[in-house]
Amino acid sequence: MKKLSVRQLFISYMLLPSSVLLVCAGCGESPDGGAAKSEFEIDKDFERGPLTVHVRADKSTMTIADTVMLELEAAIEPGYKVQMPKVDKVLESFGIVDWDSPGDKLDEKGNVVSKYRYRLEPFLSGTYSIPAFTFEFHDVNSPEEKKYELTTEPIEIEVTSLLDDQRAELNIEDIEDVVEIPKEPSFWWAWTLGVVAVLAGAGTWLWLRRRRVKELVRIFKPAHELAYERLRALVKEDLVGAGRIKEFYERISDILRHYIEHRFSLRAPESTTEEFLFELANTNVLPESDKENLAQFLQHCDLVKFARHEPTTEQIQETFDLAKAFIEKTKSDERKVDVTEMVVSNEAAEAGSA
Repeated sequence: MKKLSVRQLFISYMLLPSSVLLVCAGCGESPDGGAAKSEFEIDKDFERGPLTVHVRADKSTMTIADTVMLELEAAIEPGYKVQMPKVDKVLESFGIVDWDSPGDKLDEKGNVVSKYRYRLEPFLSGTYSIPAFTFEFHDVNSPEEKKYELTTEPIEIEVTSLLDDQRAELNIEDIEDVVEIPKEPSFWWAWTLGVVAVLAGAGTWLWLRRRRVKELVRIFKPAHELAYERLRALVKEDLVGAGRIKEFYERISDILRHYIEHRFSLRAPESTTEEFLFELANTNVLPESDKENLAQFLQHCDLVKFARHEPTTEQIQETFDLAKAFIEKTKSDERKVDVTEMVVSNEAAEAGSA
């Protein structure tokens, strides 16, 4: 192996930092030579005196099943303090799914930077605005503590329909006729042993699960959050796109009925539409306008489920929008559902598939 001289080693060490700088210089650029693409499609900045605010959104167009990331960043000069806006107080067309904040930091100019991120979901399809936000700030050294305000501008977000606009016709699967099953030779003794084995196994599994549930801390979730999760799962299955319209209506009706039971303690899932509406009419849990909308929703679902009614694309979208709007209008953090067994079942299913 050839040995390097002292001079060659010296030159190599001198060139190493330059090589590192060249590599690092290329890290911030895309292959075409431009700057790396930001994760936010919308980035608006606003300034007033010592305060600079950025309002960012990761998309300007989304489907009703998507979420949009909203970021608010405020940089204030030393000697001043800024009050971040209460986002949940001014949002009208979006709900907050989740939020986080990394805490305050100092930038290279010594300014205090506060950053909050919110994951938002739309309530209905259409064009809606993320509203203007007002940031208050004041001079911490001023005895008067006079407050100043900086107000941003609204950001428009296009929320597209649950369905493809180009889907003019939907293929609805017909219910197959009843087919008589040919009789097979009877092996009653084998079936009996099989049933006993299955029941024994199921009993053991239920006993173990209940024992585990008792050991767990009970898990509760607001009724509206559980309903939203089920709506998102329904959208992901794309039953409408597969032409399974009847199944879609069965599911969305069931989701809203269970939400009503959890939210208002009414036995909606077990009752027929007629029985439920009669019970609802004798309560004061909802205003008359909401009762009428709910009656129309359930009766429309029944037409599709039982009378083989073929809804239009617009009717399907309106049905989904009405369910989501009803949940949003009546949600309450005080009405919570025990989801402990549901969590345990999901964990067992994941363990079984692993």
